[in-house]
Amino acid sequence: MSASTTAMTSSTSVNTPMFWERLWRTSGIQFALLFIVAYIIYGSQPHAGASTDTLVAFYSGDRTRILIAAIFSGLNLLNLLWFAAALRTTLADAGQDGWGAAATASSTAFGALLLLQITVGATLAYSIAGSGNNILTSGLNDFAWALGVLISFPRAMLIMSGVFGLWRARLISNALFIAGVAAVVLGVLGGTTWLSSGFWAPDGAYSRFVSPILLLLWVVVVSRVLLTRSPATRTAW
Repeated sequence: MSASTTAMTSSTSVNTPMFWERLWRTSGIQFALLFIVAYIIYGSQPHAGASTDTLVAFYSGDRTRILIAAIFSGLNLLNLLWFAAALRTTLADAGQDGWGAAATASSTAFGALLLLQITVGATLAYSIAGSGNNILTSGLNDFAWALGVLISFPRAMLIMSGVFGLWRARLISNALFIAGVAAVVLGVLGGTTWLSSGFWAPDGAYSRFVSPILLLLWVVVVSRVLLTRSPATRTAW
C-alpha cells in the first residue's frame, strides 16, 4: 500500500461521525483526569477570612502555579461541555430529548460559574494580590468560596439530567439509578454549606472534597455507559 493511500485511509477514518462521537464520549474521562491534575497544581486555597499575609503568600507567592492551573482548568471546561453534548445526543437518540436539553442547560450554567471561579483565582494571582489592595484581595477570595457553594445547584441538575434521562431510556439499572438519586440529593445539599466554619462551611471539607468527588464519579460512570453504546449514524458531528 502506498504512502498516499495510507494517508487517505487514515483521513477517511478520522473524518467520520462515528469517530468524533466516540471521541467526545471519552471527554468525561478526560475531564475527571484533568480536573485532578489542575486541583493538585492549584494547591490549597486560603480559607475565607484568611489573613492578608496568607493571601499574599498564596496568590502572589504561587502566582505561576495558579496561572498554570487556570490554563488546565480552562481547557478542562471544554471537556465538560463536550461530555454534556455527547450525553445530550445519546439521550435524544433514546427519545429523552427533554432530559438532554436539561443536560445542555445545566452544563452551560455550571460551566459559566466554573469559568468565573477560575477567572477570580487567576486575576488574584496575576495582579490583584500583589497590588497591595488587601480588602479587594480578601473579598475576592471569599467570593470564590461562595461561588463554590452556589455552583452546587447547576452541578446537581447536570447529575440529575443524566441519571433520570439514562434511567428513563433504560440504559442504567435501578440500583445505579438509586445511587444517582442519592448523588443528586447530596449535590443539592452542597448549596447549603453556609456555616461560618467547620465541615459545613463554604471552605469546609464538604464543599472542597465531597461535592467535587460526586461529580467526578458520576462523570466517569456515565462515560462508561456512553462508551458501551454503539454511536448512532448521524452527520451532526
